[in-house]
Amino acid sequence: MSNQMYNKMWHQTQEALNTLLDKESEKMTEPQRNKVIVFQMLATFYIKYVQIFRNMENVYDQIVHPQKRVLIRKILDGVMGRVLELKNEMVELEMTEFHYFDDILQDLKLAPQQLDVPIPRYFLKERLEVIKGREKILARILNECGLNLPDVKFAVKSLALEEAVKMIQIAERARQGRLRAMFMKQIFLQECRAKEIKLLGQRLADTSLAALQIQKVWRGFHQSKKTVKEREEEMVFLGMKPPHVFNEISAATIQSERVTRLRNEVQLKHEQNYKEALVNIKEELKLMEGPDIKEHLQDQIRQWFIECRNLTGTFPDYPNVEDGGSAIIFSNKTPEQVIEDILANQEEEEKLKKKKKKEEKESKPKKGKKAKEKKSNQKEKVVKEEDEEWKMSPSLFLQLMEEGNSLYKDTWMNKDESWNFPQDYDPEMIKEEKRKELEFEIRVQVDELMRQELRNLKLAVNKEIEHPARGKKGKKQGKGKKGKKKGKRGKKDKDLTADRTIESLYKELVEKGLLIQALKVNLSDYIGSAEVHEKAPWVKSLLLVGPSGVGKKMLVHAICTETGANLFNLSASNIAGKYPGKSGLQMMLHLVFKVARELQPSVVWIQDTEKTFYKRVPQAEKLNEPKRLKKHLPKLLKLLKPDDRILIVGTTQRPFDAELQSFCRVYQKIILVPRPDYASRYVLWKQIILRNGGVLTNALNISCLSKVTDGFTQGQIVKVVKDVLTDRRIRQQAYKPLTGVEFLTMMTSMNPVYKEEEECFKNWYDKTPLGRKRVMSLTVGGSREKEKEKGKKKGKRGKKK
Repeated sequence: MSNQMYNKMWHQTQEALNTLLDKESEKMTEPQRNKVIVFQMLATFYIKYVQIFRNMENVYDQIVHPQKRVLIRKILDGVMGRVLELKNEMVELEMTEFHYFDDILQDLKLAPQQLDVPIPRYFLKERLEVIKGREKILARILNECGLNLPDVKFAVKSLALEEAVKMIQIAERARQGRLRAMFMKQIFLQECRAKEIKLLGQRLADTSLAALQIQKVWRGFHQSKKTVKEREEEMVFLGMKPPHVFNEISAATIQSERVTRLRNEVQLKHEQNYKEALVNIKEELKLMEGPDIKEHLQDQIRQWFIECRNLTGTFPDYPNVEDGGSAIIFSNKTPEQVIEDILANQEEEEKLKKKKKKEEKESKPKKGKKAKEKKSNQKEKVVKEEDEEWKMSPSLFLQLMEEGNSLYKDTWMNKDESWNFPQDYDPEMIKEEKRKELEFEIRVQVDELMRQELRNLKLAVNKEIEHPARGKKGKKQGKGKKGKKKGKRGKKDKDLTADRTIESLYKELVEKGLLIQALKVNLSDYIGSAEVHEKAPWVKSLLLVGPSGVGKKMLVHAICTETGANLFNLSASNIAGKYPGKSGLQMMLHLVFKVARELQPSVVWIQDTEKTFYKRVPQAEKLNEPKRLKKHLPKLLKLLKPDDRILIVGTTQRPFDAELQSFCRVYQKIILVPRPDYASRYVLWKQIILRNGGVLTNALNISCLSKVTDGFTQGQIVKVVKDVLTDRRIRQQAYKPLTGVEFLTMMTSMNPVYKEEEECFKNWYDKTPLGRKRVMSLTVGGSREKEKEKGKKKGKRGKKK
């Protein structure tokens, strides 16, 4: 796709965003009572913002104009924030983390795949060199310590000489046995043919009969192959089967990848040119226009001195540096307009003083009036409680998007770019921006000169001497007190490793096994419910709950892979025996969170996190002290700032063993990861078989296999596929295609997730804060509806009477 096409896509996306912002501003002012209408509205906004986000992210990734990319990035950040805000609104409205948009998607004529929120490519792109460098350091440390991950495919075991000779002998005897068996089989077949010739005798001598027999067999075989081929072509035509070249990489795909690489190189080149131009153009402006700007500012300020002297009889006071200097006075105004503003402000201040005096005299309320006001306020509160109206909470990102949208309209909407075919930076735009910066810098210098000139004028004309302002001593004392307070705070947050480098701390955490290497897993590899991994990277602390094999651990590694995050393992089993005692625990947490902050983004993973919050610690685990982190985790969460890109993730398959209150106090968001449904199982079977070298044929009914394996988890399905598809079985597929029975026989030894276990998880989730709210809203809503129905029936009876 050419650069013009991406520009066109950007303009179309901006138009869609503009209309959506207008609709949001209309709907925000309209209070609603019907929750169904509110959810429909929020869901529609959410889906439309996701579409805008997908298009804008694609444009930002591919467009090469550096100044456009700055604006697109600003708008993209705003859209991402708004998507999260709307998601939070829907969670609070419906009291659930999962939402269903089937009817809205149908109305908007969108596919379910278009609802997925992609991970922005610039997350990794902008930090690629840093991440690669970090991975090399981690790999080197792991190799030095002998803790590197074993490569399963190329693992080599060392054997003794006698064992190696014995294995070679066994293999050689087996080879000779196979050769002998083949030789004997050939002899046996030859003898059989000789016997058949003797028995048939004269029949085989007739060549015409033999030719007819061969023709018959060949025509039957040829027709059957032709029928199978025609049936496959028909299935492809109807869309019930993918074409043969569906999974093959086409020439167009290879070409698009090459173009993308070239586009990325152009992006980097233009970005570098733009950064250099920002410096060079500013220097040029400083040499060419700097003296003129300085003279203009000095003349403007001198004229202000003279005009003020003529009108008021005295020279004005020069504004302080903290207030902004002369920039406050001359904000796109002439000296005459400034003087008029000063005189008008003086008149307004006098009027306000007179009004305040009148109001103080009149505002003496009586006791009786106060009592009446209290009663009326109470009545108003009751009315408000009865008629609850939903209003959208104020957004932090709408203003950011509106600013970006207005900048787009003013700068890029109707801009003629016929001269800029390669889409490099626009020098005129840089000049406009740098003129303002240069004027600000020169103004600071001019203010210093003009302050001295004003002092000289006052001394020469009025013989006035400026005395230093009083009250500075008091301010200094205040500052001293504040300094003491800061010193006290500093003692609390004392750096225990101030004398050590981050590299040494990093190495220590790797050696202790607290900082581990994340597996290379992409979110696209996670086949299942899309709503789970949409929200994962955006919260401070997250708990993934579900039975074994649903992909909790895989999601943790996927988050690290997609965002380039470090992975710290603070599981009870991993920290057992490490950094003993209270001081040791304090040091361990200090090391982890100091390195996590310095090398953001970071993920702190607590596997089997129910052990950290045990109700009762089992006798066998008491020596490991699994509850070491229980008191410290809430404190650590409070220390995390909004700017910190650190995510605490807990995974558990037995949440029932933990104390619910302390659990919910640590984990802000709790997500129940369910076992896969029919659709997820169908996609899972298909994808995992293909990824492990399997070939799908008509002999393998994926739909039937998905239906029969209801209750089995993703992990179990993956294990079965890997066990069935050995190297030997993959080679046999050409003449022995895969069947469903092969996979089902392997699953007979596995236990599925029974309904009772699933109900236990759901019942536990209903006790969490969000689950409890949902249950309460359902019960309260149901009781209210019943009361309304009873009231209607009573009203009808009264009318009949």
